[in-house]
Amino acid sequence: MGILTRFRSRDKPKRWTDSVSSAIQYFFGYGNAGENVTPETAMRLSTVYACVRVIAESVATMSLHVYKQKPSGGLVKAEETKLDRLLHREPNPEMTSFVWRETMMSHLLLWGNAYSQIIRNGRGEVIGLYPLLAENMEVERDSETRRLQYFYTDSRGERHLLAPEDVLHLHGLGFDGVMGYSPIAMEKNAISLSLAAEKYGSNFFGSGAIPAGIITHPGQLKNPGKLRASWMKNYGGAANAGSVAILEEGMKFEHIAIPNNEAQFLETRKFQVSEICRIYRVPPHMIGDLEHATFSNIEHQGMEFVKYTISPWVSRIEQDMERALLAPEEKGRFQIKFNVDSLQRGDFKSRMEAYHIGRQDGIYSANDIREKEDMELLSEEDGGNAYLVNGNMIPIKLAMQGTNFKKDNGQESDREE
Repeated sequence: MGILTRFRSRDKPKRWTDSVSSAIQYFFGYGNAGENVTPETAMRLSTVYACVRVIAESVATMSLHVYKQKPSGGLVKAEETKLDRLLHREPNPEMTSFVWRETMMSHLLLWGNAYSQIIRNGRGEVIGLYPLLAENMEVERDSETRRLQYFYTDSRGERHLLAPEDVLHLHGLGFDGVMGYSPIAMEKNAISLSLAAEKYGSNFFGSGAIPAGIITHPGQLKNPGKLRASWMKNYGGAANAGSVAILEEGMKFEHIAIPNNEAQFLETRKFQVSEICRIYRVPPHMIGDLEHATFSNIEHQGMEFVKYTISPWVSRIEQDMERALLAPEEKGRFQIKFNVDSLQRGDFKSRMEAYHIGRQDGIYSANDIREKEDMELLSEEDGGNAYLVNGNMIPIKLAMQGTNFKKDNGQESDREE
């Protein structure tokens, strides 16, 4: 049974009455366009796949560290902690931090919730994080204690009870603060229309781009099915597109379907790309739709993607991780943070100009800059941690004192000259 053998498997007690997860399951199903919408069917759409991938990979790309509060203020990496090594490098022996975060984000974007099993040692320290399938998890509330409980069904169909302190639960937008709602489920009609349009296009071109029609015969046919099968064999499919049909015995072929251009098939597919991008708040150019992209607006759209799409997800994940992974005595002293700056790095010239200004104004030390550029740090003797300012600049209060400043420094005033 693997890692889940740590948990006790049992039937659902009678007192479990309040279901938290039933609402999210309710919304999956058939949309108005007649297509069954689930996370699996939605991922078959290239737009959904691209949106999920670009967000998941962006979150997984950023470095993730545990920071501790310095007595003098500010934060410093707590690289010596087990939790930092888990989050930054290897949450479990089977996957890297990148893969784990990519998996968790994919679950969030498709199911609205993501779960990982928390493994602790005898001292209560987190020593492992294992992702759990969101579709196999049920979250319920005990009607007596009002505590959340997690029921996970493994591949063998066995149900396991997990305490809330043993589960890292990340959730997206929801109505109760506990469960997130799946974007796929909430927008199933838009996804269903996209699936229907894709199926229509596949069938259209699979039939040789010939609309459906009828074959009329002046007499009476003894075996219509045989004629239909013969027609599809000789003229059906994209491989037979453009073939010349030969009709015998006075038969005629008549179109009865609406022409493809009149049904505005291409316009529908284009609109659905924008519709799905709107659901996930992803700029279309980031998934390969460059129709409305220009050289001047792509950079700003990329900045908006980090600000309005990635940053809210990052804040959710950081706070959920701190809530579930930090011990009560560690909360307030430690923080879990993503390095969002790695997504906002401009070109080399722009970065160097920004560093130059920050260095001159005493904002950055040499090591601050080198760390951002993944360069080897300088020693204290070489001035790596020194903060410098322009020597011609003086405090405002001293500037207001006028000649007194010069006298205090052994200089003559203008009046004396």
